[in-house]
Amino acid sequence: MVDAGGGENITQLPQELPQMMAAAADGLGSIAIDTTQLNMSVTDPTAWATAMNNLGMVPVGLPGQQLVSDSICVPGFDPSLNMMTGITPINPMIPGLGLVPPPPPTEVAVVKEIIHCKSCTLFPQNPNLPPPSTRERPPGCKTVFVGGLPENATEEIIQEVFEQCGDITAIRKSKKNFCHIRFAEEFMVDKAIYLSGYRMRLGSSTDKKDSGRLHVDFAQARDDFYEWECKQRMRAREERHRRKLEEDRLRPPSPPAIMHYSEHEAALLAEKLKDDSKFSEAITVLLSWIERGEVNRRSANQFYSMVQSANSHVRRLMNEKATHEQEMEEAKENFKNALTGILTQFEQIVAVFNASTRQKAWDHFSKAQRKNIDIWRKHSEELRNAQSEQLMGIRREEEMEMSDDENCDSPTKKIRVDESALAAQAYALKEENDSLRWQLDAYRNEVELLKQEKEQLFRTEENLTKDQQLQFLQQTMQGMQQQLLTIQEELNNKKSELEQAKEEQSHTQALLKVLQEQLKGTKELVETNGHSHEDSNEINVLTVALVNQDRENNIEKRSQGLKSEKEALLIGIISTFLHVHPFGANIEYLWSYMQQLDSKISANEIEMLLMRLPRMFKQEFTGVGATLEKRWKLCAFEGIKTT
Repeated sequence: MVDAGGGENITQLPQELPQMMAAAADGLGSIAIDTTQLNMSVTDPTAWATAMNNLGMVPVGLPGQQLVSDSICVPGFDPSLNMMTGITPINPMIPGLGLVPPPPPTEVAVVKEIIHCKSCTLFPQNPNLPPPSTRERPPGCKTVFVGGLPENATEEIIQEVFEQCGDITAIRKSKKNFCHIRFAEEFMVDKAIYLSGYRMRLGSSTDKKDSGRLHVDFAQARDDFYEWECKQRMRAREERHRRKLEEDRLRPPSPPAIMHYSEHEAALLAEKLKDDSKFSEAITVLLSWIERGEVNRRSANQFYSMVQSANSHVRRLMNEKATHEQEMEEAKENFKNALTGILTQFEQIVAVFNASTRQKAWDHFSKAQRKNIDIWRKHSEELRNAQSEQLMGIRREEEMEMSDDENCDSPTKKIRVDESALAAQAYALKEENDSLRWQLDAYRNEVELLKQEKEQLFRTEENLTKDQQLQFLQQTMQGMQQQLLTIQEELNNKKSELEQAKEEQSHTQALLKVLQEQLKGTKELVETNGHSHEDSNEINVLTVALVNQDRENNIEKRSQGLKSEKEALLIGIISTFLHVHPFGANIEYLWSYMQQLDSKISANEIEMLLMRLPRMFKQEFTGVGATLEKRWKLCAFEGIKTT
């Protein structure tokens, strides 16, 4: 593992022209170069290139030349690839799905060249030997293990060799012959792995301490894994954000919020109702306001004008519908004409096939040609029949529509096109006149409301108190009038009772006279016949009983008796009710109780029934002044006690 601060003291050496080596490495086999045989300047790049070409090797390590081609590493690698949105997070642990493409197939041998540096030279291994093995690549690996270094190799030499692979962030060298190198990007690790197997020779020395075979492998580092996890979490966040944006884009838009009612908003809404493009939105707002209960006495005229604007939109919709219907009729007519032309051409094609099947032409065709012509003729006839049936169906529909129009409209009601246009124009003018008249009525109502509001504002407290006093006086007058009416009714009842009593008195007096005359006659008969005094007493008792019976008969005649079983039932119920109310009850209280039993009975009917039975029910007055009240009481038990 490489320490983050391990690369602070490392200095980078500039790349210069490498010096010519004296002898070739072991990987070149039997090829060797003797320095005594070279008679050229080592610092001359042209001479160096010529010598390498003579040996059959491509010279590398020249200034400006790339160490490893991009085709070996990630092709067209973009370091900002992981920041792109819309890419599913990739797990580099899965084979074949990592950011780094798989290594080239083992069947194809990769030709490696000699790499020359300022302080050392790298010789490739024998191509016939198998490539060096590597461990499984850790996720987010940016650190490599480099083994097999020469004992005399320093950090400066190591940095000089591996900085050609990319930016080095840290180098940590061990006392033994290995080190760990951490690069800035992951693709640089693949370039470093490419150097595995090379033999490293320091300068022109042939000492064992100055040579070694490099072994470059992936290394596990906590810093690399931590950065890889951070990138994965960042990709997951970007993916969640992308999916959320996609869901928000596919989610149907929520309806716009309905603004609260105000006079300013109502004026804007009235203008929107007159615009065809904004009518749908405006009518939704108007419906919401009406359902919320925004219509009151003050805003009624304004809402009426908006409803009127909605009504005027009906005329626009009808005109639009008529336009679309006309377009549909024109499209139908064009379709029918086109279908007629197609059918005509089908008829001509079928006629050609029929002519070809006749004897004078049919005999000259071969058997295969006759078969094809016969197939083509049958197919064309089927298509012709289908098109003909479709056209006949359209014509039948038109005939049915025409017949329906004739049945619905009598000949007297048929109007020409010009007359219908004039009628439509007259109807439009009439609707416009009605709308103007309605607007005028609305303005009048608004003016009247404003006048009433001004009158209410100018009314003072004195007027309010006077109105209250006047209402109180009217209520007292009505109460006094009702009392006078009740007293007048009672007076009339008393007068009628007095007249009945006078009639009874006269009747009893006449009866008494008749009985006295009869008594005198009986006394004379007794005296003449000599009857005893006891018989006369019996006669007197009999006359008194007759008088009482006659009086009772007169009272029963005056009460006029009961007319039906219903009245007897009502008297029993009323008697029970008044018996449990010893202080009496007014006629309204009694009527409300009786109405629960019989909803059709009236208070007047109950009062007349009580007046017909004076020996069972009597009327009394309670209270003084405005609290004067007339109550009915049960007096039947008082009559029994007196008798």
